[in-house]
Amino acid sequence: MPWDRNQMAERAAKELEDGMYVNLGIGIPTLVANYVGDKDITLQSENGMLGMGPFPFEGEEDPDLINAGKQTITEMDRTAYFDSSQSFGMIRGGKIAAAILGAMEVAENGDLANWMIPGKLVKGMGGAMDLVAGVGRVIVVMDHTNKHGASKVLKDCTLPLTGKGVVDLIISNLGVLEVVKGGLRIVETAPDVSEDDIRAATEATIV
Repeated sequence: MPWDRNQMAERAAKELEDGMYVNLGIGIPTLVANYVGDKDITLQSENGMLGMGPFPFEGEEDPDLINAGKQTITEMDRTAYFDSSQSFGMIRGGKIAAAILGAMEVAENGDLANWMIPGKLVKGMGGAMDLVAGVGRVIVVMDHTNKHGASKVLKDCTLPLTGKGVVDLIISNLGVLEVVKGGLRIVETAPDVSEDDIRAATEATIV
């Protein structure tokens, strides 16, 4: 059966290695903090926090501790705080090894659309463009299809782009796909999901 949100986040955490500085996007990616486990991973939030801990237990929330998505989080012994300009200096300066982001669409060449749908009111792109341009590796975590059943893994994105050719890996509820020359390669399938199931739900070229 397809992975749920937590299982996708857990699978994304397996891509992280000791010593990495990692930024987590809004939505499913924020759940990755709960699955880092014993790995020596330092999570960065663009609103000015380095060393985010997992989500707090109910009743232990601190309203002053929030991530970029305004969710309450916890701090660690090594947590550091700074202003937004320093935070984006880390991102633009190539100090962040990976970003795990949500997406509305991903194209077979790694193009990413994750910030707006034309005609809908949005506050802005936030840090997404800086992240995809400045980090070493971009991992997208999202449902494979939209609520109407149409593929979100496309030959070409139809929505405004966040970045061109920036995505390295897609982790969807159906499985894991790597962006390679000529299209996408299936790395892993969710339990009881076949490669044929993934191909049927994917508009992009699978090599």
